[in-house]
Amino acid sequence: MKGGEFGHRGMCGIVGLYIKDRELEPGLGGMLARMLGTMCDRGPDSAGFAVYGTEAPGCIKLTIRAQAGYDFAQLIHRLHSATDRSLSHSVRNTHLIVAVPLAYEAAVRLEVAKTPELTLVGTGRRMEVFKEVGRPDQVALRFNLDTMAGTHAIGHTRMATESAVTTEGAHPFTTGADQCLVHNGSLSNHNAVRRELIRHGLSFRTENDTEVAAGYLSWKIRDGCSLDEALNSSLGALDGFYTFVVGTESGFGVLRDPIACKPAVMAETDRWVAFGTEYRALVDLPGIDGATVWEPEPAKVYLWERH
Repeated sequence: MKGGEFGHRGMCGIVGLYIKDRELEPGLGGMLARMLGTMCDRGPDSAGFAVYGTEAPGCIKLTIRAQAGYDFAQLIHRLHSATDRSLSHSVRNTHLIVAVPLAYEAAVRLEVAKTPELTLVGTGRRMEVFKEVGRPDQVALRFNLDTMAGTHAIGHTRMATESAVTTEGAHPFTTGADQCLVHNGSLSNHNAVRRELIRHGLSFRTENDTEVAAGYLSWKIRDGCSLDEALNSSLGALDGFYTFVVGTESGFGVLRDPIACKPAVMAETDRWVAFGTEYRALVDLPGIDGATVWEPEPAKVYLWERH
């Protein structure tokens, strides 16, 4: 372990939790909420998280964000009219999660695109994405994170250093179905990589370097790479200082840059695997006293997936 790596250095805070024991799945959100809460001082500007819960067979989940007070009931009525069917949905504060049969996904996307005040922040069979400006513990409370169940989740607390404090700039960033990424650090070549990815057909909503990293991984996976291969490829393509935690439908991965100056700690038991920017994010997890705890090695992919 490098001296001080578990200490308080760097900016943003990252957490991740992957459940091995199905008995813990109902408590996933509560555990992640406590992990996020400990990172408030690392990122008081905004927070976000992605939760991988149950799928709706034959459907894709769309997470749609609006301004506080938006009339989601009116939007649901429009979506029912556009698809000529009732759509399963839930509202969590400023976000609407709607399960759309695959045959009607294009129609729903078109209806959402007609309304400038709506933003599609995530899609996937199992992934739901939530993010807002504010203290991480308050953001978690607004969305009732502690009531969410699932197999794994990742979260981020942001201290904006190179861009404005906006919900659009909050993590996680997602550029593919059931794929998202949170990031501590900065990329020095993100503008060049963004231009290259645009030439390959990707689009970006922000100037944030993290969205470029997410896009790079989506591009590699779209071209047939596994998550392990995509992360290893990013070591040669993305320059800068970073720690990535990545979520996919089947699991999550961790990667630090070859210098590894951003703090990171992992822990594992036979019931779960967890990541935190600092150890204090992990101290309330069940069985932490008996966990294997280590600092992730530089330029090494760590990956846990269900098959």
